[in-house]
Amino acid sequence: MSDAIVRQPMTVCQKILVHHALGLDVPFVEPGTVIRIAPDWFLSSEVAWFGMNKSYERMGRPGIRRRDRFWLAGDHVVDPRVNHQAYERSLIEACDQIAKEMDLGDNYAGHNTTIMHTEYYRSRCQPGMLVIGADSHTSSAGALGSLAIGVGVTDMILQLVTGETYFEVPEIVRINLVNKPPLGVSGKDVILGVMRKLRRNTVAAGRLVEYTGDGLQYLSCDARFAIANMTTEFGGIGACVVPDGITLEYIQRRRDSRHKSDSMYFQPDPSAQYAESFDVDLADLEHFIALYPSPDNVVPVSEAEEKLQNLQGVFIGACTTTEEELILAALVLKEAMAQGMKPAAPGLRRLTPGSNSIVSRLKELALLDVYEQAGFVIGPVGCSYCVGMGVDKAGQGEVWLSSQNRNYRDRMGPGSIANIGSAATVAISSFSMSLQSPEDILRVIDMAEFDAMRKYKPRQPRPSPKYAQPELPAPVLTDSFDEHRAGDHRKPPSLPESIQGRIQRFGDNVDTDSIIPTDKCHSHLTREEVARGAFCYTRPEFYDRAQAGATIIVAEKSFGCGSSREQAPRALLEAGIQAVVAKSYAFIYQRNQVNNGLMGIRIQDDEFYRLAQEGKEIVIDVKNRKIYCEGMTWDFRLDRIQEQLLAEGGLLSTYERYGPSLFSKLQSLNQAAGQRKANVAQEAVADISGHAASVEW
Repeated sequence: MSDAIVRQPMTVCQKILVHHALGLDVPFVEPGTVIRIAPDWFLSSEVAWFGMNKSYERMGRPGIRRRDRFWLAGDHVVDPRVNHQAYERSLIEACDQIAKEMDLGDNYAGHNTTIMHTEYYRSRCQPGMLVIGADSHTSSAGALGSLAIGVGVTDMILQLVTGETYFEVPEIVRINLVNKPPLGVSGKDVILGVMRKLRRNTVAAGRLVEYTGDGLQYLSCDARFAIANMTTEFGGIGACVVPDGITLEYIQRRRDSRHKSDSMYFQPDPSAQYAESFDVDLADLEHFIALYPSPDNVVPVSEAEEKLQNLQGVFIGACTTTEEELILAALVLKEAMAQGMKPAAPGLRRLTPGSNSIVSRLKELALLDVYEQAGFVIGPVGCSYCVGMGVDKAGQGEVWLSSQNRNYRDRMGPGSIANIGSAATVAISSFSMSLQSPEDILRVIDMAEFDAMRKYKPRQPRPSPKYAQPELPAPVLTDSFDEHRAGDHRKPPSLPESIQGRIQRFGDNVDTDSIIPTDKCHSHLTREEVARGAFCYTRPEFYDRAQAGATIIVAEKSFGCGSSREQAPRALLEAGIQAVVAKSYAFIYQRNQVNNGLMGIRIQDDEFYRLAQEGKEIVIDVKNRKIYCEGMTWDFRLDRIQEQLLAEGGLLSTYERYGPSLFSKLQSLNQAAGQRKANVAQEAVADISGHAASVEW
């Protein structure tokens, strides 16, 4: 690109989107613009692929465009204790089939070798990449200066097949980390501190989150991983930590040149525009705990010790718990036992490392033995208690302390009560099975030994990477498609003229774990079982009320936050829900909702929510874009892409009409609609101007 082009200032997130956008005329994107993007990597678990495989079969198994960039790892449900059983075996066979069919090679991690995010970050992700994964914690990879975003399974399979997708450029919020954190404060404590100050689903909701600041010099890549990982709990669409010399050093340690030679280091321009910017002083942070049932219900450990006594279980694991945290937690256990502490209190103690390479490192350092001496049972690599989907589940009414990332109702198992903190906090609390602060133990640990074990020198000067500017990529060629073969003779798609029903009323932050609990997400369940699973623990009457005509949900802010599970809108559809009205939706849920053909409408007026109460009649005039309730009327809008997908009945049906060119077609439809609106606006201005001129004359 010519140097004569004047570049507009951009954030790192904007630069990465520009670098991966298709069809741009100038190297710049701004919030609100709908673009086509071609991601670098696509990530999936075994559960996500099993769901995608059904759609892949429906599409005729057309192949994967970037088989060299598809990372597949079994972690959610598979477990050596049950992998011989029918359901687990079917998950494994589906993954084995696509790995062989597409010759995925070492991008197929197999099962119980790594949590999908862990080894991908450790061995493959590079700065400047655009990473899309079928899991909400895909944001983890943003730790290395990439932009990492989670989506649902239908979204993902279409991206795998076509190599691209549509994306409305979101606003970007900057979290500026300043100063040095106290001794032993982990990346987990940092992100919990961020949520304590700013709350979840507030400033990050519907936005990309970019982490900057001089405080990054005190945070290793593992610490950054924990921060990026829990950006989804913060409410962000995706995460990007601005890369620096620490990032460069981490990448250059890799032996495989394939996974360090494509790095692009971007930094924000001095006058880059953020929607909002917030300073977080790392020096003010301490050891935190998020108390049940929300990851932003955060207090210092010292203030909550009396609240968590007689724990039934402690868990150290999940993708958010890095090698660095596992090493530090082991040193806490080792020092505590040297001081005479013993794991005498009754309760379950469980360790599940995030990958086999971490297990090997812990063995090499003789720290796996420390965990066993402290009473921990070491489980096979996987999500384990964090997702509560497989063998490991907390029991009804059991209170747990965990280093996982999410503590919503029923997260660790139906009726379980989860509280989350750093691995060091969980480790010291495991002896008495009551919440304790690791602060005193951390003061006597040899931190130089810790730094050597984690292969990180926090005060070492490092060369800065060579920062680049984004270039417009070469266009990705889409396959030609015979519309007549796809059924071009079909009637043009259309929306229903109106929808009528009674209201089922919800408030803010309705998470997908509540909409469809983990144990109701399994792919072998029937449609009726999935339908009856909707809100089955938090609102047991939901299904029966929907069947009796209460078919419209009215919620408020951030409906569908939490997990990427596409079963959430599917369960609502199967239960008979016709539409959802809310002030705002979580990013992944919103895409899942429209991709599955469930109408979602935004209304901001507080008066609507005052009147639209449980059991009230509501009419949605889809044709004229109006809602009627309690004698009042509100206007709403559907963007052109949303309208097209809803009219078709979802993303797969749209693919069946347009084939691999569907995203190009959707983009052109959106641009045409935008042009029509602009023309109407210009005509209206012209009419007003002409009228004004005639009056003046």
